Amino acid sequence: MAQLHITLNQEEILLLLSENRDDAFRTLLQFALNSILKAESSAQLNAEPYERTDFRTDSRNGSRERLFTTRIGKITLTVPRHRNQPFHTMIFDNYQRAEAALIATMAEMVITGVSTRKVKRVMETLCGTSFSKSTVSEVCKELDKEVHKFQNRQLTDRYPFVMVDATYFKVRENHRVTSKALMVAIGTSEEAKREIIGFGVYDSETKNSWQDFLNSLKKRGLQGVKMITSDAHEGIIYAIGKVFPDVPWQRCQTHFSRNVMDYAPKQYQTALHDALHEMYNCKTIEAARKKRDEIISEYGDVAEKAVQCLDNGFETAMTVMIFPQSMRRYLRTSNHLERLNKELKRRSDVIGIFPNTESLNRLMGSVLLEENDKYLAASCVRFRKEELADLDSLDLRLRNAAREQQKLLAA
Repeated sequence: MAQLHITLNQEEILLLLSENRDDAFRTLLQFALNSILKAESSAQLNAEPYERTDFRTDSRNGSRERLFTTRIGKITLTVPRHRNQPFHTMIFDNYQRAEAALIATMAEMVITGVSTRKVKRVMETLCGTSFSKSTVSEVCKELDKEVHKFQNRQLTDRYPFVMVDATYFKVRENHRVTSKALMVAIGTSEEAKREIIGFGVYDSETKNSWQDFLNSLKKRGLQGVKMITSDAHEGIIYAIGKVFPDVPWQRCQTHFSRNVMDYAPKQYQTALHDALHEMYNCKTIEAARKKRDEIISEYGDVAEKAVQCLDNGFETAMTVMIFPQSMRRYLRTSNHLERLNKELKRRSDVIGIFPNTESLNRLMGSVLLEENDKYLAASCVRFRKEELADLDSLDLRLRNAAREQQKLLAA
């Protein structure tokens, strides 16, 4: 993308803020977004306005105005036009999709009578106007189409590495407030790109619900999985064994460390945590086992339950050792999914209690779709192609690891 420089002098900013702050922020946002639109246009044309270059792909053809609804009111954007190829911007695709989901959800709260006057005032502040029931219905229909298309799309690529997790949201159901689990799966493709490959709302994290979620991924075409990373929820472990019996499970090392620390006296936790970190960074599984034995010997008499937890969970926490050392750091935790869950929580704070399950799926699905667009647009590549090309040579070791895990689970 072309470089973007947004410049406002101090006098302009102070003048804006001295009059009406709401208007000031709308003006600043309008200025910033219009600057982004200009930069996107230059990037697509490979030329700045009036610039002569051999690399130019098209020419400008004026502009059009578009009214844009944001959380701080309505602003007017000046959208560039191109003569031959249509101008494309991610502003409307990404920003307004999540905004529309938020607006539709809050409007539902007003219409269904579960909101307070405060929610209604927030609604009017966000939108700059009130919504009729028919308008909300149309907004919801359009959003649902897009979210359901994303949620149920066929998975045509292979995803060697998958991580799964769930987070909870409050939903009003049958005149009661209940917790619903939003399950999310992130896959890393053979192109070394992250992608949100699935999500779904369930009543809770039972063995059956996790099995249903993983089955839905498989039915949609999930294939080529080499390892699945998650915390130690028994429902996840059970479902992996049923749906992907030849795929080993990697216990998230961050969660595993927390589990061990929970059993350790406070005065030993820092030193024990550092020792676990050394164990995770060992170059071979043999060296890691040696380090484990040293930890057990050193802390066995002062933190018996902690070292017992370490001993019981060691092998599943070190499945990642089967892969090349350069890949392990990325594969050994589900931290990225944890960060995504925090973003979902942050975006849902304005809602508080969702009026229904459909509303939860709509808003969180819109946010996940927005985040997925960011993943696909990112230039970061996690692994080298030659590393991914050699993964099939590890299949026997991975299947054996999966079978050993299933035996331990059965015992």
